[in-house]
Amino acid sequence: MRFVANISNDVIANIENSDTSVETALQEVSTGQKVNQPSDDPAAAAAMVELQAQGANIDQYTSNTESVLSQAQDADSVLTSVVSLLNQAITLGTEGANTYEAASDRDSIASQVSGLLSSVVSLANTTYQGISLFGGTVNGTAFTADSSSSTGYTYNGNSSVNTVQVGASLSVQANIPGDTLFTASGSSVLGALSDLATALKTGTSAQIGSATTEITTALNYVSDQHAVYGNTINQLQSQETYLASDTVSLSTTETSLIGIDTATAAEDLTQAETDNNAVLSASAKVLQNTLLTYLPN
Repeated sequence: MRFVANISNDVIANIENSDTSVETALQEVSTGQKVNQPSDDPAAAAAMVELQAQGANIDQYTSNTESVLSQAQDADSVLTSVVSLLNQAITLGTEGANTYEAASDRDSIASQVSGLLSSVVSLANTTYQGISLFGGTVNGTAFTADSSSSTGYTYNGNSSVNTVQVGASLSVQANIPGDTLFTASGSSVLGALSDLATALKTGTSAQIGSATTEITTALNYVSDQHAVYGNTINQLQSQETYLASDTVSLSTTETSLIGIDTATAAEDLTQAETDNNAVLSASAKVLQNTLLTYLPN
């Protein structure tokens, strides 16, 4: 009887190695990655952890940027409307200051100005995703009617400003509080409109003219604040482009670290399967011959 030492173990090892090669090639084809676990390439796996952390930060900055941009665009639209309403008020005030205007005509103009005031308050109470756009950091209705107030309205928000991080070293102002925008001392939008409505009802042409000048001052002030939102929007749009570029760059780096060429991977899988079939065929013959060595001659 003949005996070949450890031949069975060698054959089994060859089969296991061949099977592993097929499994690895198959996994690369199915995942599109050459590193599917740290042991495949420890250095690449470690680098991927760092890239994924960077990617998570970029995703958060992108989400913040999109949210603040939408909020700023809504606020910008509101202020565009407020500027339009104030220009209408100036036209009405100029008309009402005409000494030839009859009292009934001035009353009618005063009603129109009061309507503009109501419209501005409605705009000042605009919400974004259910949150007061101009309430500072306070939710709820920013301005409510108040007969004891000189403007006829009271501010329910606060003067706090929200800042949001949209980059590793970049934060932007997300809001301008309503008291800053609509009731600023010396440039109060609500105060100027209220004064004009009152002057048109009970005042002289000079008083109406003075109230109209107040409107002009308020308009110039709001226009300056409007520009702040415009600058913020431009900054956020630039940041969106930058973050999108960063995302592409990270993706390219990740692909270079763990990605595969699909065509090459398919060829490797085909070759691994061919080699595996050959190993199995050869192993079957070796094992068969090995068994025969145990048979008597």
